[in-house]
Amino acid sequence: MYQHVKEKLMKAISEVDFSGIVTIRKNAKVIYESAFGYANRSDGIGNTIHTRFGIASGCKVFTAVGISVLVDEGKLTFQTKLKDCLDISFPHFAEEVTVHQLLTHSSGIPDYFNEDIMGDFEELWENRPMYKMRELADFLPLFQDQQMLFKPGEKFHYNNAGYIVLGLIIEHISGMKFTEFIEAKVYKKAGMMESGYFSLDSLPERTAIGYIDDEQTGRWKTNIYSMPITGGADGGAFVTASDMVKFWDALFANELLSQATTQILMTPHIHIDEQDYYGYGVWIKKQGDSIHKHHLMGYDPGVNFRSAVYDNGLQIVILSNQNDGAFTIMRAIEDSL
Repeated sequence: MYQHVKEKLMKAISEVDFSGIVTIRKNAKVIYESAFGYANRSDGIGNTIHTRFGIASGCKVFTAVGISVLVDEGKLTFQTKLKDCLDISFPHFAEEVTVHQLLTHSSGIPDYFNEDIMGDFEELWENRPMYKMRELADFLPLFQDQQMLFKPGEKFHYNNAGYIVLGLIIEHISGMKFTEFIEAKVYKKAGMMESGYFSLDSLPERTAIGYIDDEQTGRWKTNIYSMPITGGADGGAFVTASDMVKFWDALFANELLSQATTQILMTPHIHIDEQDYYGYGVWIKKQGDSIHKHHLMGYDPGVNFRSAVYDNGLQIVILSNQNDGAFTIMRAIEDSL
């Protein structure tokens, strides 16, 4: 790795007091990989390149791939209406909401976390204990009886509830539990043998505990009371850096989906601002008329994740078990390479 690149990277890592893993590949060859900080602060267990990390909303792409598998199997289309997919009551949802709109955050359905009202994700669990949030259906009371936010297809508005609904569609059509479906149709096919939707109260070995910087006490605390106890269709999976690399490789090699469906998933479907777009579960940045990178991001209390594949053969995976740092490190790498 070029010395000036490493120096800039190490400066960024030091500035954010980074805890996690950084993996950089160029043309399928690893040019840098290292782990920093602690997976378990209480016992002084350090992170390694084999540690599993939560990726929060970064795993929405797995849900999008899951829906796309059903499309390849002929069990639905991206234009299928929500009302024709589920027998769950959504009394105030518009009948024209489609799978495509749910995938692109343009459905207009209400979200279960309203950033305009709630300033902290932890507020969700004051009246509904996080340790009871084990199934996708457990989220329904948080949004299913609320009013639409806007007309379907009108605009992009990031929405976790939309991906909960997509997960419920997968369960209904496949007859499988969502997590089992993704593990079979995505993880196993991609060779992601270390990844999964692990429960926070029974994490497997080599899994990083998420840590939050408590501003009131000035001390670190774990995120176990800040998150749904088990992840699902909108976030909460755990992966290793090598498994994330395997996912990208399998996706681009059309090993998870047909070539035509893969292309649809990776297409810029909705404009966000300037050169930023969204496909199905994946963010896309253009330079002029060409796609410059496909990338994923995830933010939860004690979870910080970024991963990207660029048009020049560069691939980055940044996994962290604290609130921030991944974006700063990714920007340092992009500026150097």
